[in-house]
Amino acid sequence: MKTRLFFKKKNSLTINNIFPNIKFNKKLKISNINTLKNSSILDLTFFDSVKYKSDAFKTKASYCLTTKKLEQYLPHSVEKIIVKNVLFELAVVLKKIYLNADIDYPDFSLKVAKKNQFRSVKFCNNVLIGSKVKLGKGTKIGSNSIIEQNVRIGKNCIIGSNVIIKNTLIGDNVVLQDNCKIGQKGFGFIPLKNKNLKFPHIGRVIIENNVEIASGCTIDRGSVDDTVIGENTYLDNQVHIAHNVKIGSNCMIAGQVGFAGSSSIGNNVSIGGQAGISGHLKIGNNVKIGGGSGVVKDLEDSQTVMGYPAVPLKDFIKKNKNKDE
Repeated sequence: MKTRLFFKKKNSLTINNIFPNIKFNKKLKISNINTLKNSSILDLTFFDSVKYKSDAFKTKASYCLTTKKLEQYLPHSVEKIIVKNVLFELAVVLKKIYLNADIDYPDFSLKVAKKNQFRSVKFCNNVLIGSKVKLGKGTKIGSNSIIEQNVRIGKNCIIGSNVIIKNTLIGDNVVLQDNCKIGQKGFGFIPLKNKNLKFPHIGRVIIENNVEIASGCTIDRGSVDDTVIGENTYLDNQVHIAHNVKIGSNCMIAGQVGFAGSSSIGNNVSIGGQAGISGHLKIGNNVKIGGGSGVVKDLEDSQTVMGYPAVPLKDFIKKNKNKDE
């Protein structure tokens, strides 16, 4: 992610401008703030959990916010910025560089859609389109929907009524049914004694080809990374997907499932209604999660789990059978 389509950063910021009380070997400009995995030279990254040490070993960032305990996992080429609270310092830096990322301001470029502007696209009544929006051929958009500035929507998509889309890239043949909200700021705070610090969100939502998203779903944009829905995945009504979540291809997710931030879901995963997935988890391929389950730890490929906390299905059945006897 070399440039950020939806968020403009302050120009010509050097590492010294951002951290004036720290002495650095060189006065280099900061190109971007990025994850360990996606960083390039001149990027500033962050490393706050040993869970991401494999990404830390390989990062190409020039600078990294981290702790004394974790710096050992970073390459020698990375200049370490040692802090007590990595996410707090990251939030402060994001606020300095991306001034408008902690609140979703109204898009004042919105105008009523005109047929001659997008000749191959069909609009119902009262559709609003922001500046520099791109819409693919054959796409249809329902009444009272809002497509904010810079959003990209592919070919032959169907966007229902009362849908709001911002900070999002959408592939071809995607269906978004009525009342979906896509690309809004996620829920992120740094707890403080007197006032919680809001965490800015500068990422995107990426929805790949042939995805169907049913009514009333909400998908938050990424904080620093992206939120991604893989191709051929189906979301039932009222599913909530938090910031940075990655959902693989060919997944089936039933109604009212909730995903906490930064979890990764593999391919061909099925999740029953009202299940909850905790944050920063890795769910493997071909996993099945029963309805109403609470997943609080990583799951390997091809597991079937049920219950709260979720356990292997055989254990769940055995436990509940003993209760009945």
